[in-house]
Amino acid sequence: MRSITVVGASLAGLSTVRALRAEGYDGEVVVVGEERHTPYDRPPLSKDFLKGAIGAEGLALGDADEYEALDVQWLLGERAVRLDPVARTVTLTGGRHVRTDGIVVATGAAPRTLPGTDGLAGVHTLRTLDDAQALRAELLDGRPEVVVIGAGFIGAEVASTARGLGLPATVVEALPVPLERQLGREMGLVCSSLHNDHGVRLLSGIGVAELIGEGRVTGVRLADGRVLPADVVVVGVGVRPNTDWLVGSGVRVDDGVVCDAGCSTGVPGVVAVGDVARCPHPFTGRHARVEHWTNATEQAKTAVRTLLTGVSAPAPVTAPYFWSDQYGVRIQVAGCVVPGAEPEIVEGDIAGRAFTAVYRREGAPVAVLSLNQPKFFNRLRRTLVPAAAAAVA
Repeated sequence: MRSITVVGASLAGLSTVRALRAEGYDGEVVVVGEERHTPYDRPPLSKDFLKGAIGAEGLALGDADEYEALDVQWLLGERAVRLDPVARTVTLTGGRHVRTDGIVVATGAAPRTLPGTDGLAGVHTLRTLDDAQALRAELLDGRPEVVVIGAGFIGAEVASTARGLGLPATVVEALPVPLERQLGREMGLVCSSLHNDHGVRLLSGIGVAELIGEGRVTGVRLADGRVLPADVVVVGVGVRPNTDWLVGSGVRVDDGVVCDAGCSTGVPGVVAVGDVARCPHPFTGRHARVEHWTNATEQAKTAVRTLLTGVSAPAPVTAPYFWSDQYGVRIQVAGCVVPGAEPEIVEGDIAGRAFTAVYRREGAPVAVLSLNQPKFFNRLRRTLVPAAAAAVA
């Protein structure tokens, strides 16, 4: 291949470029990014960046020297609107065509919004640097009343940051137990109790009927009729993969780009990586999108090998891993909390908010959850791969 185009300038896109050069590829590399920023780190957006502890420069994933060495043509502030794998072209907004031999789909995902909130000031989602800058400006302006809709990890981190700034905050979650899907009922209750521990009101098992306000939000009406006063509303109700531009391309899309274990889409010369890629998951046996920082870096290596060799081969099995920082507590999770897996506290205690739990299914460890015990967690994390793979086979 004389040229490869990476569509998506996030961590997954940059990791792909790094992997290409590490594999010795010396052809042309073009990176198309809808945002105007060079790649940056997203996890701090809901934490240190949001509270004003670091600036945009502290988020950079690379520097000028590295980018010069990578020898990339950056097309930033450009959105891909069509892929023609036969003609080998990516069409950008405005009609420009990028001709290429290989294509890496790394377009990630976009936050879901609530109906009827377009144009209503004070309502935010948090996915991009621009999102975070807009939200930070409002959180640091006076003492706004903050309502977070959705008690997932992003919502919980935003609530934690707001509380750390001394702001009154309420979290609304439609599910009876926040994080139950990710951690199971017992540990979901434990982790969501951090909100109440730190003076954040948590309302679970209740939906949102509408947002109130003329021009600017003033409140959140719940499904039971109650109204929560709100100056700032943050919507954290999940994401949807950015695949609209692939319609008609022949690339199969079903809650993301459907790939095999080697990140191949089945369309010659087209692979996918990161949050948009839905690949077979060795810990569950099902296709899944893994929206984790570590997955974006590791999966890129697999996709590059597939693209350069034309042979799709799975990567070595590793346990999925992610972390979250809330209220001064580091939450770390490795593996998959599959149905039937039960947690057992193996170190520390829940009351002290410093413990490690191992989830077992049929006697085999399939996941580890740790609060404020990083060293113990890292030791147990390494034990998951063969046991978990055997347990869910």
